Amino acid sequence: MPMTDDDKSGFVDAYTKALVASWSSEEYAARLDTDPRGALAEVGLHIPADARVAIVRTIPEEPAGAEGSQQEHLNRQIALWQVGLDTGYYEVYIPDTPQIDTAELDLDQLADVAGGWVIACCCCPCSCCT
Repeated sequence: MPMTDDDKSGFVDAYTKALVASWSSEEYAARLDTDPRGALAEVGLHIPADARVAIVRTIPEEPAGAEGSQQEHLNRQIALWQVGLDTGYYEVYIPDTPQIDTAELDLDQLADVAGGWVIACCCCPCSCCT
Protein backbone atom coordinates (compact mmCIF):
# COMPACT_ATOMS: atom_id res chain seq x y z
CA MET A 1 0.00 0.00 0.00
CA PRO A 2 1.53 3.35 -1.03
CA MET A 3 2.47 5.88 1.64
CA THR A 4 0.09 8.79 2.09
CA ASP A 5 1.34 12.37 2.14
CA ASP A 6 1.02 12.30 5.95
CA ASP A 7 3.03 9.06 6.08
CA LYS A 8 5.74 10.65 3.92
CA SER A 9 5.82 13.78 6.07
CA GLY A 10 6.12 11.70 9.24
CA PHE A 11 8.86 9.63 7.67
CA VAL A 12 10.81 12.72 6.58
CA ASP A 13 10.57 14.19 10.09
CA ALA A 14 11.82 10.99 11.72
CA TYR A 15 14.51 10.38 9.08
CA THR A 16 15.78 13.94 9.59
CA LYS A 17 16.01 13.26 13.33
CA ALA A 18 18.03 10.12 12.60
CA LEU A 19 20.44 12.07 10.39
CA VAL A 20 20.91 14.88 12.90
CA ALA A 21 21.33 12.43 15.78
CA SER A 22 23.92 10.40 13.87
CA TRP A 23 25.84 13.54 12.91
CA SER A 24 25.80 15.02 16.41
CA SER A 25 26.22 11.92 18.57
CA GLU A 26 28.93 9.32 18.10
CA GLU A 27 27.01 7.11 20.53
CA TYR A 28 23.85 7.22 18.39
CA ALA A 29 25.87 6.65 15.21
CA ALA A 30 27.44 3.56 16.80
CA ARG A 31 23.99 2.28 17.87
CA LEU A 32 22.84 2.57 14.26
CA ASP A 33 25.51 0.02 13.38
CA THR A 34 25.00 -2.31 16.36
CA ASP A 35 21.22 -2.02 16.83
CA PRO A 36 19.73 -0.25 13.81
CA ARG A 37 16.13 -1.25 14.60
CA GLY A 38 16.37 0.16 18.15
CA ALA A 39 18.23 3.31 17.13
CA LEU A 40 15.74 4.08 14.36
CA ALA A 41 12.82 3.46 16.72
CA GLU A 42 14.25 6.14 19.05
CA VAL A 43 13.55 8.76 16.38
CA GLY A 44 10.20 7.37 15.26
CA LEU A 45 11.18 4.99 12.44
CA HIS A 46 9.65 1.70 13.53
CA ILE A 47 10.69 -1.44 11.68
CA PRO A 48 8.81 -4.69 12.28
CA ALA A 49 10.67 -7.36 14.29
CA ASP A 50 10.67 -9.82 11.39
CA ALA A 51 11.99 -7.29 8.84
CA ARG A 52 15.61 -6.88 7.79
CA VAL A 53 17.36 -3.53 7.97
CA ALA A 54 20.58 -2.29 6.42
CA ILE A 55 22.27 1.00 7.26
CA VAL A 56 24.07 2.34 4.19
CA ARG A 57 26.83 4.87 4.92
CA THR A 58 28.01 5.56 1.36
CA ILE A 59 25.38 7.10 -0.87
CA PRO A 60 25.92 6.96 -4.62
CA GLU A 61 26.96 10.36 -5.93
CA GLU A 62 24.70 12.36 -8.21
CA PRO A 63 26.14 13.33 -11.60
CA ALA A 64 28.31 16.46 -11.47
CA GLY A 65 26.22 19.60 -11.63
CA ALA A 66 22.97 17.82 -10.78
CA GLU A 67 20.41 20.24 -9.40
CA GLY A 68 18.51 19.34 -6.25
CA SER A 69 20.65 16.35 -5.27
CA GLN A 70 19.57 16.64 -1.61
CA GLN A 71 15.94 16.41 -2.69
CA GLU A 72 16.81 13.46 -4.93
CA HIS A 73 18.48 11.69 -1.99
CA LEU A 74 15.40 12.30 0.13
CA ASN A 75 13.07 11.07 -2.62
CA ARG A 76 15.24 7.98 -3.03
CA GLN A 77 15.08 7.31 0.72
CA ILE A 78 11.29 7.70 0.74
CA ALA A 79 11.09 5.19 -2.12
CA LEU A 80 13.39 2.80 -0.25
CA TRP A 81 11.21 3.07 2.85
CA GLN A 82 8.19 2.19 0.69
CA VAL A 83 10.11 -0.85 -0.59
CA GLY A 84 10.71 -1.82 3.04
CA LEU A 85 7.02 -1.53 3.82
CA ASP A 86 6.24 -3.73 0.80
CA THR A 87 9.00 -6.35 1.14
CA GLY A 88 10.24 -6.30 4.74
CA TYR A 89 13.75 -5.18 3.70
CA TYR A 90 14.58 -1.64 4.83
CA GLU A 91 17.64 0.11 3.43
CA VAL A 92 18.35 3.38 5.25
CA TYR A 93 20.93 5.84 3.97
CA ILE A 94 22.83 7.52 6.80
CA PRO A 95 25.73 9.37 5.15
CA ASP A 96 28.78 10.54 7.05
CA THR A 97 28.65 13.94 8.71
CA PRO A 98 28.70 16.66 6.05
CA GLN A 99 31.92 18.64 5.95
CA ILE A 100 31.58 22.38 6.42
CA ASP A 101 34.07 24.77 4.84
CA THR A 102 35.60 26.63 7.75
CA ALA A 103 37.50 29.16 5.66
CA GLU A 104 37.31 32.71 6.97
CA LEU A 105 34.90 35.09 5.29
CA ASP A 106 36.00 38.46 4.00
CA LEU A 107 33.87 41.54 4.78
CA ASP A 108 31.88 41.31 1.54
CA GLN A 109 31.02 37.66 2.18
CA LEU A 110 30.15 38.46 5.78
CA ALA A 111 27.85 41.24 4.58
CA ASP A 112 26.10 38.75 2.28
CA VAL A 113 25.60 36.30 5.15
CA ALA A 114 24.38 39.07 7.46
CA GLY A 115 21.89 40.31 4.89
CA GLY A 116 23.94 43.37 4.06
CA TRP A 117 24.47 44.47 7.66
CA VAL A 118 27.98 44.55 9.00
CA ILE A 119 28.11 46.07 12.45
CA ALA A 120 31.41 47.59 13.44
CA CYS A 121 30.90 48.72 16.99
CA CYS A 122 32.95 51.56 18.36
CA CYS A 123 31.43 51.35 21.86
CA CYS A 124 29.15 54.25 21.16
CA PRO A 125 26.27 55.07 23.51
CA CYS A 126 23.81 52.95 21.51
CA SER A 127 25.09 49.81 23.29
CA CYS A 128 24.65 47.75 20.12
CA CYS A 129 27.47 45.40 21.04
CA THR A 130 26.19 44.45 24.49
